[in-house]
Amino acid sequence: MSTDAPVSLVTGANRGIGRETARQLAGLGHTVLLCARRQEDAERAAAELTDLAWPAGTVLPRRLDVTDGDGLHALARAVEAEFGRLDVLVNNAAINYDTAARATDVDLDEVRHTLETNLFGAWRTTQAFLPLLRRSDHPRVVNVSSESGSLTSMGGGTPAYGVSKAALNALTRKLADELRAERILVNAVCPGWIATDMGGPGGAPVEEGGAGVVWAATLPDSGPTGGFFRHGRPLPW
Repeated sequence: MSTDAPVSLVTGANRGIGRETARQLAGLGHTVLLCARRQEDAERAAAELTDLAWPAGTVLPRRLDVTDGDGLHALARAVEAEFGRLDVLVNNAAINYDTAARATDVDLDEVRHTLETNLFGAWRTTQAFLPLLRRSDHPRVVNVSSESGSLTSMGGGTPAYGVSKAALNALTRKLADELRAERILVNAVCPGWIATDMGGPGGAPVEEGGAGVVWAATLPDSGPTGGFFRHGRPLPW
């Protein structure tokens, strides 16, 4: 299936901010590849969104574990065969908001496990889909980060998650600089405190968090790259 609509891939999209990002992109007419570690989770979320009956967008479920390199490359080959390109990559998949842990005594195996998804997963996914992004007329990469990764405001607590997001921010700067000449815009976005399974109750509506991600995913060609944003406004690194 070829399409003139933008083709967007969102990792960790069966719930929370990932699912909402997929919903909003589909609402803008994108063909969205909604990815989850389990095929059944992706299919359920895609069916729920499709039931909303948008006039233009399409939501297609895809199985993707960002820690599985072979699976990533297999999906990239499938996307190439089906669409020939990728316009938007949203690296949303993340785990382990370890609020009860401390850097002084955290289990480093847990930290490594967190980095494998939150940092290396996004890195691995970007590398796998970069050839398809290079075929897009308006390629965008969005790394869903967190202010807990900001060195300016960083304190103790959430060691695995915070360090993983600080590293993801650094990766964002590296990729943006290396891809600037190819017109691939790469930005990090902090959705803010959002009421999701990870964020817990009391946060802002998920629609608000998704909107900030979609803003970065749909920037004009003259838009920023290598930035860290929340609600479209710069955050300190």
